[in-house]
Amino acid sequence: MNKQASETQAAQQAVDAVILSRRSIRAFLPMPVAQDDIARILEVAARAPSGANMQPWKVYVLSGEARARLSRRILDVYAAPKAPDAPARTASYIYYPRQWTAPFIERRRKIGLDLYQLLGLERSDTAGMAAQHGRNFQFFDAPVGLIFTIERVLEQGSWLDYGMFLQNIMLAARARGLDTCPQAAFIHYHDIIRDELGVPASEMVVCGMALGYADPDKVENRLSTEREPLAGFVKFMDK
Repeated sequence: MNKQASETQAAQQAVDAVILSRRSIRAFLPMPVAQDDIARILEVAARAPSGANMQPWKVYVLSGEARARLSRRILDVYAAPKAPDAPARTASYIYYPRQWTAPFIERRRKIGLDLYQLLGLERSDTAGMAAQHGRNFQFFDAPVGLIFTIERVLEQGSWLDYGMFLQNIMLAARARGLDTCPQAAFIHYHDIIRDELGVPASEMVVCGMALGYADPDKVENRLSTEREPLAGFVKFMDK
């Protein structure tokens, strides 16, 4: 094998390893993340492609008291008793389908069941499930929380571009021994986020993300999600 082929193979293996080792982590160590590392991750991630190079992403990086304060404000509302006839909180946009169909509903149920089984939560333990969901708003104790927004005037194509940016962040973090958890849960509290972070009315909250070092001793971090085999979503056509 010549030098170029060897370097290509090494690069392929490194990229594949980063992608395959990325998981959504739901318990983090209190170890801080250097701001220089965060900045470099975002700088690398911003090389994501975007139509007409519009670069639709905007990021609010929270740590220390800023992260803790946002968490407290959201949790105060999340944990408050709700009247039986109180309307549900309106999300900044519709993330999940309005009508669940196969195979998506089965996949959703399975990941929920697998996580709650790891945590020892029964279906009847609604309080335990609510508490676990509430951990989203603490960024699962990660030292860094990221809030992502997009200008409202941008359309569906820019959201596709945004997804590539988010994936780049997760992979660049993983390459540095860090872990992440993308969190759509925050979109239900966009009003609090807007007020706390000073987000302009022209921007819409896309999601949050926890960033830090995974706690290897936490059982929830053993969750390994299944993926559909290639034959289930790919058609090779040459004629």
